[in-house]
Amino acid sequence: MENRLAILELIDKLYKKNYLEKEQLLYILNHIEVYGKDHLIKRAHETRMKTYGNKVYIRGLIEITNHCKMDCKYCGINIYNKNVDRYRLTLEEILICCELGYRLGYRTFVLQGGEDSYFRDDIIVDIVKSIKSKYPDVAITLSIGEKSYESYKKYYETGVDRYLLRHETASRRLFEKIHISSSYDNRMKSLLNLKEIGYQVGAGFMVGIPDQNKEDLAEDIIFLKKLDPEMVGIGPFIPHRSTIYKSEKSGTLEDTITMLALTRLYLPYVLLPSTTALGSIDPKGREKGLMAGANVIMPNLSPKSVRDKYALYDGKVSFGYEGAESIDCIRSKINSVGFQLDMSRGDNIKWRTNI
Repeated sequence: MENRLAILELIDKLYKKNYLEKEQLLYILNHIEVYGKDHLIKRAHETRMKTYGNKVYIRGLIEITNHCKMDCKYCGINIYNKNVDRYRLTLEEILICCELGYRLGYRTFVLQGGEDSYFRDDIIVDIVKSIKSKYPDVAITLSIGEKSYESYKKYYETGVDRYLLRHETASRRLFEKIHISSSYDNRMKSLLNLKEIGYQVGAGFMVGIPDQNKEDLAEDIIFLKKLDPEMVGIGPFIPHRSTIYKSEKSGTLEDTITMLALTRLYLPYVLLPSTTALGSIDPKGREKGLMAGANVIMPNLSPKSVRDKYALYDGKVSFGYEGAESIDCIRSKINSVGFQLDMSRGDNIKWRTNI
């Protein structure tokens, strides 16, 4: 009973102040599955309703390439996986995706891919200019990995509105364990560069990485509070059959929901996706994420012929509710849990106010 009261008090303090010390956060993480989980989700939902109401913003995800020069140990499209059927979308193919998405009502396109050296700055600039010239009212998000300050600035000046670069874990120990050639310091520097340039910045992390502990997860939340990004992507670690982590256990829905809820309480204005990975480990994963404070979904707008080829992890869902063309199904699912689909650009409210 004493533990339950302590947890409830800490959750209410976080709800009011949007901050707890790391030790207090750790106390919640160590006890939440026994005491107070429903209260945490309730408070996260209330916070989301105060800031964004019952809106769920939608983005059309276009996976432009599954080529990648990096060797991240957990990733199914890393350079050493010879079983991947590699592809690159042409400008024409990307514009066809945008045309379909725009006709369906999408006003944000997320161009995501591996760190593919083929997509030089001039090619990215040409893609962005082509999309913006046809659809000047859309927001463009890039998620193509670590680049130089100069490259980020060039994309921004061309018209890119947002940039997603998940930090994966704020723990240097864990980051260096799951990456081979990536630099922890450069990942953090890249995020700061994006903030300085003026992007709406997206960071994010995995839940359930092998050897991850509660302190690592607490570090993620504290790091995000300090960075203050406009977007945060959180999903469970899911192993891929062609990586060294193929036999490891996936992160759980329960732990991921906890981290979504805590992130909403620490960062009340953040845009928080209910990720594809949640829908891949649980048929109701998307809806449960929305109920815990998430307010964004990113259905797949890529050509159907390549969706299965962009497999960062096993079991990825990209059709049905996860397919961008199924807009009526998506709307129905969202309505079923008390939310309304918002087809606007869906900018971060705090960022919009500051500009």
